[in-house]
Amino acid sequence: MYATGTLGNPPPLEENRWAVVIGIADYSGTRSDLHYTDDDAIEMLQALTDVYGYHRENILLLISDYHINNATRQDIISAIGWLKNNVDSGDEAVFFYSGHGTYGIAMDGDNERIDEGIVPYECTKSSVIWDGELKQLFEDIRTTRVIFIFDSCYAGGMTDLASDGRVIAMATSETRVGYESSALKNSVFIYYLIDQGVLSGKADTLDHDGDGILGEPNDVTIEEAFTYAKNKSGRQSPTISDSFQNDCLL
Repeated sequence: MYATGTLGNPPPLEENRWAVVIGIADYSGTRSDLHYTDDDAIEMLQALTDVYGYHRENILLLISDYHINNATRQDIISAIGWLKNNVDSGDEAVFFYSGHGTYGIAMDGDNERIDEGIVPYECTKSSVIWDGELKQLFEDIRTTRVIFIFDSCYAGGMTDLASDGRVIAMATSETRVGYESSALKNSVFIYYLIDQGVLSGKADTLDHDGDGILGEPNDVTIEEAFTYAKNKSGRQSPTISDSFQNDCLL
């Protein structure tokens, strides 16, 4: 689904918006390290606070770079628990992940032949959080308004999380890999989705607020940002699952 120009339910008050933002660049050991995924997370945090008015205390930031690591498997699972404990009916929840993705056969309860997953700091098979496990972790969240953003290889397989009221923006198809760029100093998808699409306002092509002005960062919906990033991300083949009625303003 792409942007319609019509907003769905208005976003809740700032105090009723919650987010978990994860960016893992420094993995255990050195062979699997990334360069800009922690920067992706910082830019997402900036977009939520500076553009969309989220309270900083309502955002849990998990980072693994060369100075700090709080993005282990247990850290991520605990962060989802924190999100669920704080969110009430009608609130908005955001789950953002930028890091390695993987695929394989997992006994995660979804009966898929091939599963996709996100890779925590430990970077071991036993630490992977598979799509079916994520589905179970979010199953009893008390709101239907949830936005997922996955910037990882094989992210297109995260559609297990799809449900009414949810938007899942995925940087790649389930068979494609994602890329970082030293020139952009971001993951390619997040550069166009957040840095350019939201923070620079370039994705604002529809006048949702009716003021006759385009290019406003705080008027960019997730559908507009995704469409802008998809058109710029080439062979990664970004994909979206959108079960939110009309357009969703973060």
